[in-house]
Amino acid sequence: MKLGFIGSGNMATAIMNGLIANGTFKPEEIIVSNISEEALEPAAQKGCKTTTDNREVVKNADIIVFAVKPQVIGVVAEEIKDLVSDDKLFISIVAGKTIAWFDEHISPDMKLVRTMPNTPALVGEGMTGACVNKNVTEDELKTAIMILEGFGKVEVVPEHLMDVVVSVSGSAPAYVFMFLEAMADAAVADGMPRAQAYRFAAQAVMGSAKLMMETGKHPGELKDMVCSPGGTTIEAVRVLEQKGFRSAVIEAMKACAEVSRNL
Repeated sequence: MKLGFIGSGNMATAIMNGLIANGTFKPEEIIVSNISEEALEPAAQKGCKTTTDNREVVKNADIIVFAVKPQVIGVVAEEIKDLVSDDKLFISIVAGKTIAWFDEHISPDMKLVRTMPNTPALVGEGMTGACVNKNVTEDELKTAIMILEGFGKVEVVPEHLMDVVVSVSGSAPAYVFMFLEAMADAAVADGMPRAQAYRFAAQAVMGSAKLMMETGKHPGELKDMVCSPGGTTIEAVRVLEQKGFRSAVIEAMKACAEVSRNL
């Protein structure tokens, strides 16, 4: 089985590296395209075949990943639409482009898995939402999930929830980084060296997320475990509530999903 990538940016590289590292694909089973030969150098150094011709990727791969920016996918669609066939599975990580868009601009007969990964894929901790068109078989979906699990976790969702996936996962690292930065700024204001403040804040967030995932406890229950009567934590929670912390997060995510719907 041959895997192809049209585009070789950060997300394509994360997927590629994960699949090579876990032995799902050998470098020689992967072909990658980009208009820039310089951008292809990391893939070439890993032993993958590289090309500046997107059509060559589709011709030579069984599974093709669209890994380009939304403003570029239209050009790619025109280039490769005559190469669609029943024996090729396409996976899209292009933000905002629906199954209907691919039906219209490439072919309603193509086998398509639409996905939305996020940047923690770069360290093997991505979260990806996926949905499929009517042409994808159960076995083909399993193959796509195997590929997506090469850089994190995957959940299959109905397509109407993909914009929600953008807000709760795809864009969410930015919110978390802002939270981490604010936490570190506060620690620095109280005298802690900045590098140390970032380590404390990052470990607190990573550990808290792991605690919720591994215990299966509701986040409210875990919050209550930290909040002693009359203590420091409940006072911090009181101020966050007073400043509209939860409301700000909810409104930001709703705005994010709305932009995604209109891409």
